Amino acid sequence: MSISPPFEEVSAPVPGGSEATRTPAGVPTVVHKLSILIPVYNEIRTLDKLLAKVMEAPLPCKRELVIVDDCSRDGSREYLQRFASEHPDVVQLVLHKKNGGKGQAIRTAIKHMTGDWAIIQDADLEYDPAEIQHLLTPVLEGVADAVFGSRFLQGRYRRAMYFWHTQANHFLTMMSNILNDLNLTDMETCYKLIRADILKNLVIRSKGFDLEPELTAKLARWGARLYEVPISYRGRTYAEGKKISAIDAIHAVSAMVRYRFFDNNFSRHEGFLILQAVRKAKRFNRWLFSTFEKYVGDEVLEAGCGIGNLTELVLAKKRLVCVDHEKFYVDRLQQAYGHLGNFRVLQADLTQISDFEKAAQGRKFDSIFCINVAEHIEDDRLVFRNFHRYLRDGGYAIILVPHDPKLYSAVDRVLGHYRRYTRRELREKLEAEGFVVEKCFGFNRVGGFGWWFSGKVLRRKTLSAGQMRGFELAMPLVKILERIPFFTHNSVIAVARKK
Repeated sequence: MSISPPFEEVSAPVPGGSEATRTPAGVPTVVHKLSILIPVYNEIRTLDKLLAKVMEAPLPCKRELVIVDDCSRDGSREYLQRFASEHPDVVQLVLHKKNGGKGQAIRTAIKHMTGDWAIIQDADLEYDPAEIQHLLTPVLEGVADAVFGSRFLQGRYRRAMYFWHTQANHFLTMMSNILNDLNLTDMETCYKLIRADILKNLVIRSKGFDLEPELTAKLARWGARLYEVPISYRGRTYAEGKKISAIDAIHAVSAMVRYRFFDNNFSRHEGFLILQAVRKAKRFNRWLFSTFEKYVGDEVLEAGCGIGNLTELVLAKKRLVCVDHEKFYVDRLQQAYGHLGNFRVLQADLTQISDFEKAAQGRKFDSIFCINVAEHIEDDRLVFRNFHRYLRDGGYAIILVPHDPKLYSAVDRVLGHYRRYTRRELREKLEAEGFVVEKCFGFNRVGGFGWWFSGKVLRRKTLSAGQMRGFELAMPLVKILERIPFFTHNSVIAVARKK
């Protein structure tokens, strides 16, 4: 994440980042290093005590202090330089040449952190670093991707002050909950503990205090497992240096609406953005599944599960094994469903027999479905051959791929598609690997027109959540138009049986 010239940094080279700890849901997590991100602006009165508390805080892991001085003029910068020189193994200090705000400081800190988890720590004494260990509890139990410290759940203590400030916090939290479908008690809390790989992949735009609603909205859109734990709170007065004001509440409301509805590029992972957009189309996914549901047996392999848009529709099967090439997607499904006894998910290359052996564990499947995957693989016939090998006699392979080479557009290129298929091509490739193709049919005419218009006319390179919401709302009409041959289908589905 680059910083604009006014926020030029002065710092030592940054060590290579470490990958976030990934574990099954409910299985204890080992946190190797916690990055404590500390934005500082004119906090000389509290810095020494705050940093001492951070250094002494009981943690079950290594700690790293990533401190960003946001162009302080009260001696904070000089103090921090001395402090960093005294603790070179623990502290990374970054200096802004121009004041940019809390959000800008955190964006800078994210660039430099090397831990597998990160927490934001304000440089005042309102939050007690000794309680960071409490936020780690859901993490260590393997159930959370992000943990908020709530000032309004019952903590050890809370200073009583500023009634209207508290009411504003409640209002902003309620509005955030409505927009993001959450039930938080304290959206505006500083203490936000987040998995580092998620935090680094979020596209953060805030420069000021609107960071809090932005992080909340984007974690919700990410689908992060979000928990709260109670924390103590010692609020400070404006005389003591409190900086937030009424205008910041207005900015927060604006940010909530902007980041919920108008900022679709919330992640740096383009494929994930598209899958998240498709995930919103629940009725479309059910309609798609209904076209081949009767061929899906009790022991199922989902080849190329993505983030699980169809996985949730087959969770009740006797045996469900999901595989995907991307570890990122595998982790998400493991976190979501890894606690279920009939479910397994693993990273796999569909061209490798050894990966199929791991998935099958000596038991073939009675059905395999593979949705929008074969077009990503250069040697798709090898994949179909492996499907045939790991199906039981009489079992079904259900293959959905993009239809019509004439529709190939920039969206296909972004998604890494080698090709779009004709029905004849798909049928011939499956038959060449020993399958009997019982059905091969087009699917989703409206989607075909939309793909052509978006890619060929508007020259867009991605699908947005807004497009999918519009498509979802139009589902009754979409199903009617499916029967009218006004345009080519967007997909082709083959149902192929092993002899």
